[in-house]
Amino acid sequence: MTREAVMKAVEKLNYRVTVGDVAAHSGLSLATASIQLMSLATDSGGHLQVSQSGDLAYVFSRNFRNILLNRSFKLRMQAWLQSAWKWAFFLIRISFGIVLIISIAIVVIAIIIALIALQNSNNSDSSSSSSSSSDRSYDSRGGGVFVSNTGWGNPFIWWGDPFAVFTPNYYEDKKQLQKSQEPDAKQMGFLESVFSFLFGDGNPNADLEERRWKAIAKVIRANGGVVAAEQIAPYLDDLGNTSEGYEDYVLPVLVKFNGQPEVSDLGSIVYRFPELQTVGADRKQKKVPTYLEEKLWQFSQAGAGKVTLSAGLGIFYLVASLFLGSLLRSPALAGKLTGFLGFVSGAYWFLLGYAILFLAVPVVRYFVLQGLNAKIAANNQERIKRANDLRKPTAEIEQKLEFARQFATAQNVISADDLAYSTESDLVEQEYAKMLKEMDTKPED
Repeated sequence: MTREAVMKAVEKLNYRVTVGDVAAHSGLSLATASIQLMSLATDSGGHLQVSQSGDLAYVFSRNFRNILLNRSFKLRMQAWLQSAWKWAFFLIRISFGIVLIISIAIVVIAIIIALIALQNSNNSDSSSSSSSSSDRSYDSRGGGVFVSNTGWGNPFIWWGDPFAVFTPNYYEDKKQLQKSQEPDAKQMGFLESVFSFLFGDGNPNADLEERRWKAIAKVIRANGGVVAAEQIAPYLDDLGNTSEGYEDYVLPVLVKFNGQPEVSDLGSIVYRFPELQTVGADRKQKKVPTYLEEKLWQFSQAGAGKVTLSAGLGIFYLVASLFLGSLLRSPALAGKLTGFLGFVSGAYWFLLGYAILFLAVPVVRYFVLQGLNAKIAANNQERIKRANDLRKPTAEIEQKLEFARQFATAQNVISADDLAYSTESDLVEQEYAKMLKEMDTKPED
């Protein structure tokens, strides 16, 4: 959300900002940042300060979020819905793991019941067709008869701890978790890892545009508010036709940050962004990345152990489902598919279909990600090339950079001691304070 981006920028910049501050930190256009700042100041009781030079700064209370929540029912509902969605999405994530476990349990139990039913049927047929002495032995001491049971009886099957799969550390011990280089893998339980195995963990470049505009704003500020087109190129995608010197790719940057071109006598073009050079406080410049890096898609953040476990369970589930299907088609079970086996027989195609999709979806997704990552790697390589070209500029580019340095200016900090007007106090009081200040600074005769 646009307002949320502005609110985060205000908090990050210590509650005293200019339009340029917010645009540079959030990646919003200057026009959008200006409108949103004015709206936010109005809704939260913020203050507007005007310097002697006519520059504007906005000052907000540190609890402006609480003020907004108290004033706006819509924002309160939005905050509640965001919290509810987190829990709903968590339940969605673990539901696929729960369905997998329940489906495997149903299939395995059905196989056991079907095997027992088949064995009982075989025993019944054998006893009716064989002679009465086929399964007998005589006790030499008393002539009594006992029958030996060579059937299935009550098979004992060890399932281990059925609740262990609900623990986050299932499959990986504590030492392995401590050595893991993936922080998300430490926090993701097995049930969530099933969702991650199936569908991944979202677009790693969802914030790409925000990062792009932040980086461009930092580059502009680091160069005194004036840049050449080549200095912006490592942060953009397709530059279009540049073979004839066209720099159309700079136009979106000019529109977003209210820039203007400057042309030298030799025909070199640079771009000025004066509003980005006005700041609400003197802040240390952060390191500017040399190019915009797109992140590669990960197959899963669940960790190798949990991914292997999910795949292994999927394979076991598919094999077990196919085996169950062969049992259900057995003529010996004809007319006996009632109760639990009748339910499983009716739901068999759903169980088999889920098993097939459980393995097919990740396989298809894996190959799709390979194509996406190849394209992302090519984009990154192209941006790296542009950044490297800037490190060893040609004579033409060097000429443009030198021309840009002629227009570079230091940041204009709106100091609290250099205010012409502020909405924090009455106008009469401000005029009186201004008069006293002028009297103090007036040289004595």
